[in-house]
Formats: sequence, C-alpha cells, structure tokens
Amino acid sequence: MIFGKLFRRIASVVVVCAALLIGFYLSLIISSDGLLPVEREATEAAIAHLEERGFSEDVVLLKHLARFRRNDNWLNASVEKENAYAATNFPFGIVTLYPDFFEYPSDNVERAAILLHESKHLWGEDEKAAYEYVWKNRKKLGWTREKYSGSLVWQNVRKQTREYAPILFVCDFNPGDDCTEQ
Repeated sequence: MIFGKLFRRIASVVVVCAALLIGFYLSLIISSDGLLPVEREATEAAIAHLEERGFSEDVVLLKHLARFRRNDNWLNASVEKENAYAATNFPFGIVTLYPDFFEYPSDNVERAAILLHESKHLWGEDEKAAYEYVWKNRKKLGWTREKYSGSLVWQNVRKQTREYAPILFVCDFNPGDDCTEQ
C-alpha cells in the first residue's frame, strides 16, 4: 500500500518534470524562426561535406538531433554574444544560424567548419573543446591555410582558437605560430 502511494508520487513528479522540459523546449522553438529554403540548402550542403570527409558521428547529430533556427530564441536573446556565426542550446539540440553564417563563409567547407564546431556543443562540449577539435581536424575537413588564410571566417576562427586553446600555438618547433602544422 505504501509503495503504491510512493510510486504514484514519484510518477507524478516525473510527469510534471517532463511536461516542464517539453514546455521549455517548445518555448525555445516557438520564439524563433526556422530556416528559409535557401538557408536550409546551404546548411544541408555543409553537412553533406562533413559526411564526405568522414565526420559521421557529428553528422548524425546535425541531421537527426539538431533543430536549426535562423534567429535567436528568447533564451539566446537574453545572453550577450559577440561575433557569432551560430549558437547551440544544449541539451535541447537547437542550433541558431545567424546571418553571418550564410554571408561570410566563402563556401560549404567554411560553413562545415562552423557546423563541426556546433556539433561539439551538441555533444555537450565547451568552447575550448569545440575550437580545439575543429582546428585539429581542419585538414581532414579540407579547410587549409593555403586556401583559406585570407578568409574572414578563417581569421576569426584562428583568433578565437588562440584565445580558447592557446596550447595549440605554443611549441618549440614553430614558435608563436600553429603547432598543429609541421
């Protein structure tokens, strides 16, 4: 008898918590807009590039978990940000792609680099881990210094990687420069 009451009490708490989480998630979705068709095409092309380059685990999250939006939901709007191409609401899988994501990358490779960064947030990783992962995997991505060093996205990501993961730029064989290049 007492276990039946306890079970009902626990079940009701679980149901209320689930309803609150679902309500919170829906409020994030409803308070922002979905991608336009041309934006969705560009996003899908960048994800396809990641798939071609062998980032299959990240692609699964981007294709099946991420819910792409084109502007801030109420939560993102309440947080100050600077120079962002995208933002991810973990653990809800909501990825906001700002206008700069579509305007500044020179091609799908650069958009793929940005999405690769966001996929790390979908995994629950912090900024340091996301920047470090993208920077260490840029050659596999096809995002090389030779081709992209003049692009704004390359310069911004390199600068932010130096801020978040400075250890990648401190080495004996290449003082003051990129230790991931030899």
